[in-house]
Amino acid sequence: MSILNVENVSHGFGARKILDKATFRLLQGEHVGLVGANGEGKSTFLDIITGKKIPDEGKIEWCNRITTGYLDQLTTLTKGKTIREALKEAFQHMVDLESEMLDAYDKMSDATEDEINYLLRDVGEIQNLLDHSGYYTLDSKIEEVANGLGLGEIGLDKDVSQLSGGQRSKVLLTKLLLENPMILILDEPTNFLDENHIGWLKNFLKNYENSFILVSHDIPFLSDVVNVIYHVDSGLLTRYPGSYAQFLGLSKLKTEQNQKAYDRQQKEIDRLETFIAKNKARASTATLARSRQKQIDKMDLIELGRERIKPTFNFKTSRSPGRVVFQAKDLVIGYDHALTRTLNFVIERNEKIAIKGVNGLGKTTLMKTLLGLIKPFYGKVEQDYYLYPGYFEQEANRTEKSALNEVWDEYPNMTNGEVRSALAKCGLTTDHIISKMMVLSGGESAKVRLCKILLKEVNLLVLDEPTNHLDIDAKAELKRAIIDFKGTVILVSHEPEFYDDIVTAVWNVEDWAVN
Repeated sequence: MSILNVENVSHGFGARKILDKATFRLLQGEHVGLVGANGEGKSTFLDIITGKKIPDEGKIEWCNRITTGYLDQLTTLTKGKTIREALKEAFQHMVDLESEMLDAYDKMSDATEDEINYLLRDVGEIQNLLDHSGYYTLDSKIEEVANGLGLGEIGLDKDVSQLSGGQRSKVLLTKLLLENPMILILDEPTNFLDENHIGWLKNFLKNYENSFILVSHDIPFLSDVVNVIYHVDSGLLTRYPGSYAQFLGLSKLKTEQNQKAYDRQQKEIDRLETFIAKNKARASTATLARSRQKQIDKMDLIELGRERIKPTFNFKTSRSPGRVVFQAKDLVIGYDHALTRTLNFVIERNEKIAIKGVNGLGKTTLMKTLLGLIKPFYGKVEQDYYLYPGYFEQEANRTEKSALNEVWDEYPNMTNGEVRSALAKCGLTTDHIISKMMVLSGGESAKVRLCKILLKEVNLLVLDEPTNHLDIDAKAELKRAIIDFKGTVILVSHEPEFYDDIVTAVWNVEDWAVN
């Protein structure tokens, strides 16, 4: 049974074409992975099928009485509610039913016999629905899923306004899973999850009975949970049944076959055009020349896929600092309360350190404290005098500035051409460069922010979840650039397959946390 049909959908921003007559279908029980390079239109497609954006043309048809749950990169929470209250919103329809049932009981006090019989039947139906939906065991269900994604460790009575970005994302994901819709739509759900909770979500999705559409650049995760791949490339959507590995093989074969067919067609066109050029001026052969021209005109010309621009990252190295880059003395990090016990450590020149651990325990806080962006809760951090850091923040500000101006404002002495060239080396097209930061995809925005670091001479890289949103090519290139960098690296990441080959040490904040 088809749950969703998308026919000939096109969409763009100004002159920039994102989707071009894209076609898609989702069948009941399918677990779809939506893959493609940054900026190819994955998030735009999800916004269109969920009604957040209206396509320029095309048709979208959902089956009747469909229930969907969409977790995008920009979903927010209502301030002033506890985590538990936010999660209970997933069952608001059941709360409303119980309220309706209690109202019916109140009405019975002054109702006629016929009215009472009607109200009793109504109450019985509602009671049956609540019993079968597990309404009276909601608290245990909420705690089961919340604990699976690590919210129990934070405390379900904590106000959502006090949560970190990663913790807020966990709450939204937990709420979505509790809603148990007929179709889940997940845009980069692992970005703010640590390794343990990624494993829990992986197991949940593998056993999920309903359908889902998943966008993820975490290939090991995606490979384990999907059974259909849709590849977004050059505005088109191509369906590949099977695993991600099967998609790679079929996609490569298709590209090779298309290239061979293109070469054969071009060779035939060259042969026909040569004949036409030699014979069109002679009266005796002009008819034959016109016939050959008609052959060319009737050809269904084969087009090669748009060549994707691969990024090139090379960090500029400044003068070396002293042997000790950072020294923490009786350091405690935190804001209004302590997040860690007392820490004493030294980070030496050219060390490459990965920091991992559950969200909310202070990974980002530690990095900002080392850099002097926030004050220690207690103790102090001594920095080398000749320290020139490049800091990649986890969460980007979505501004009205264009990508060009975002970089140019920071480097006003560069020419327009130099800024454009720097952005192009990061894998951004002319359309991306002149687009506002607020309309760029997460991966495109990350490349702009990386570009600003690449233009600066640094001897320290402080990278907070730099691989979130980056496509496969960009992630591989960033890994190479970090390995080649002749300086100190402090890296927060939930992807051991990314940092294992890079770092000299791994620090787990859970070893220091007071909670």
